[in-house]
Amino acid sequence: MSGKKWWSEGVRFQCQGSGQCCISRGEYGFVFLTLQDRRNMAKEIGVSLATFTRKYTTKLGPAYHLKEEPSRPECMFLDGNRCEVYKARPVQCRTWPFWPEVMGAKTWKKEVADYCPGVGKGPLRSPEDIERQMKEQQAAEDEISGRNRLR
Repeated sequence: MSGKKWWSEGVRFQCQGSGQCCISRGEYGFVFLTLQDRRNMAKEIGVSLATFTRKYTTKLGPAYHLKEEPSRPECMFLDGNRCEVYKARPVQCRTWPFWPEVMGAKTWKKEVADYCPGVGKGPLRSPEDIERQMKEQQAAEDEISGRNRLR
């Protein structure tokens, strides 16, 4: 048995604009933010970093995440099926669905393929592109868990 990854020949994926990935469900609820994510989003909506952080985020340990309203499971920046801060969306959103924690075959099927309408559509994403996105997401997670503070 080899250590070949199930996605070693690539995966077809193209966002369908459904907004499904912007709705909290189970453990995939919080949108965690790097410092650069917060800076980019603040600039996109025309407020200071301090104002953005105070108004739109909650701190959980060392990490900041977008605030959530219990009565509204979708992201506060989702309008219909469209992201109001798409150009400045966080790493977590840009790298979906290629997060390290969902790239196991069973987890992919249950948490991504059965949920996201973009799976199996569009161009073939190369293993190198998938690997790059996984590394970008992992680097963001590492930063968030260790040194994500308002400066």
